[in-house]
Amino acid sequence: MITSEQITGLILAGGRAQRMGGIDKGLIPFHGKALIESAISRLKPQVSTILINANRSITKYSHYGYPVLMDETPDFSGPLAGFSVGLKHCKTPYLLTSPCDSPLLPIDLAIRMATQLEDHDLELVFASSKEDDGKIWSQPVFCLMKSGLKNSLDAFLSKGDLKIDRWFKELRSGTVVFENPQAFANVNTPEELAALEKVSS
Repeated sequence: MITSEQITGLILAGGRAQRMGGIDKGLIPFHGKALIESAISRLKPQVSTILINANRSITKYSHYGYPVLMDETPDFSGPLAGFSVGLKHCKTPYLLTSPCDSPLLPIDLAIRMATQLEDHDLELVFASSKEDDGKIWSQPVFCLMKSGLKNSLDAFLSKGDLKIDRWFKELRSGTVVFENPQAFANVNTPEELAALEKVSS
């Protein structure tokens, strides 16, 4: 049984947020607090410690009291660059990843993904959401992975490939479907932020 003590949480705040006018998404106010604070408060009970992956606003992110890790690959090369630096600094057997801009992330994310990982002898499990119309969407930046995957990921990145689902196909990977589509709602535009505040107030 994987326990929260064996899991490090990694919050991904390294993107460019072009659709938000380039402002740093994790620091946008949501119900009066920075978006990343919602992610921290929901992840914290599920993991033993938290790491933050960010490429700017380092001082602001470091105020939360967790290590802030910058990508080691240049040019904002997406979430896999964040996964790579997270795995490098992960001191537990498992790493749980989440973006900084999904403030309603499931509070049972770790336990459900850990169960799937153990029951099916997988290396990585990602989340999927079931929309109201029954469609299943993969949510690949929400992952639980074995921390020993760093070499596999670095070999994949060294080929110049950044497609997250292509890396998953190289692994024993699976998914867990969460019924509440709002759980993974993320904020890409000011309108989406306003809508999400209404839903969660």
